[in-house]
Amino acid sequence: MTHSDAPTTEFAWTALGGDPRLVPRLSTVVRSGALEARLPVRELARACVGACALAAAELGARRAGLAEVSEVRVDDGAVATAFVSERHLLVDGRAPVTFAPLSRFWRTADGWVRTHANYPHHRARLLGALGLPDGASVEAVAGCLAERPAVEVEDAVYAAGGLAVALRTPEEWARHEQGAAVAGQPLVERGALGSAVPRRLPPLAGDPLSPAAGLRVLDLTRVIAGPVATRTLALLGADVLRVDPPGLPELADQHTDTGFGKRSATLDLTAGRHDRQVFEELLASADVVVTGYRPGALDRFGLSAEALAERRPGIVVGQLSAWGAFGSWGGRRGFDSLVQVATGIAAVEGSEEKPGALPAQALDHGTGYLLAAGVLRAVTEGLDEGGTRFVRPALARTAAWLTAGDAAGRGGATAEASRSGTTAAAASGSAEGSSEGSYSDSGSAEASYGDPAPWLAEADSALGRLRYALPPVSFAGGPGDWSRPPGPWGADSPRWV
Repeated sequence: MTHSDAPTTEFAWTALGGDPRLVPRLSTVVRSGALEARLPVRELARACVGACALAAAELGARRAGLAEVSEVRVDDGAVATAFVSERHLLVDGRAPVTFAPLSRFWRTADGWVRTHANYPHHRARLLGALGLPDGASVEAVAGCLAERPAVEVEDAVYAAGGLAVALRTPEEWARHEQGAAVAGQPLVERGALGSAVPRRLPPLAGDPLSPAAGLRVLDLTRVIAGPVATRTLALLGADVLRVDPPGLPELADQHTDTGFGKRSATLDLTAGRHDRQVFEELLASADVVVTGYRPGALDRFGLSAEALAERRPGIVVGQLSAWGAFGSWGGRRGFDSLVQVATGIAAVEGSEEKPGALPAQALDHGTGYLLAAGVLRAVTEGLDEGGTRFVRPALARTAAWLTAGDAAGRGGATAEASRSGTTAAAASGSAEGSSEGSYSDSGSAEASYGDPAPWLAEADSALGRLRYALPPVSFAGGPGDWSRPPGPWGADSPRWV
């Protein structure tokens, strides 16, 4: 990648197959103080949301019979607030817990490793891989990891089905087999399968603000990135039904934050003919399927893009992954925090004393908006060209986009620096971020970001009184909010509205 690939809406829009002539329809309110970091996080967030809003405006104009695509406005304040929506959430005044005690950085014998153990089954696998009993303390885990090399821990925990990643510099990741594989991929993989006839959607009677109205979306995603994408499709009018296995509940607060506009049901596809039949009936009239499990995990249910092209010709398939559906890590589980560690982001954002992190789970949120944008663009293309269309973003590919052009300015870092705990930024003697406006889109106004209150709202729900971040996607003066608050996980019937 080159510096010219750095985060701009134009680059994202072009990567999604969008017409470059529509980019001038977008304007930006640039706010200093929003998502401050050494890497261009604010610019990446703005670009992802901008591309999504432009895709929504394009489809809305097409379905509403408008001669011109509506103007799109991206406000850094709205974007920055939405990118940390999980931190702004309050349920009856209670703030959620975002990371479990064993989800953190740990010192190892030769560097650092980061683990993810928010889910009980991942916590159990982590402790099992380390030979520790269930209920082991943070101190016990720290003592165990301090005696072992970071890559050895990474391999052992992954082999046990858990999640742990060794800290790498950007240069080390570029030399890694998976890093090289990711760098060779487009920002979003996309294409068509089969020769289904072009899809027909009813017109919107002059109203472009619900471009996804009438679309039925099967949401088979978890955690943040996938649910952010489907939450956005719900905002734009889609009937979104999230389906989870009954024995694998989502973390309650996480589900609340990403459940706006959707319904939530459970079906066990592994046992019981009835649940499988209900799912097949849902799929038979679905327009979009979005998956967020590791690549290949759902293939046995006939949910690969190729199988769906045969079973439901003309459907749009969105497939999200952590590391990409290719390379030696293609089948691995992953989360935003772990991808930051592997790809060198944690090294760049840290110090000599300890690795750092982005000011938001920007890989999750950014990739979620790219996924929603890709689905919307696939629907638009399908109106003319037909075919079963697929969209495949990956957190690691978004990370490569974020760090594009950065390694050259921090080239003093070495593998030895990483093992000793020295970060890429410290090794190069640089603590500066990208210069103001270096990655900015044109047509912007200047402001500042402080109090997020203008981009927060409150609503009553079956879960209690909610405070939440408003959606940042805005075109033609809206849409301003979701049509319904989230409900309890798994509480809805598995059927379309």
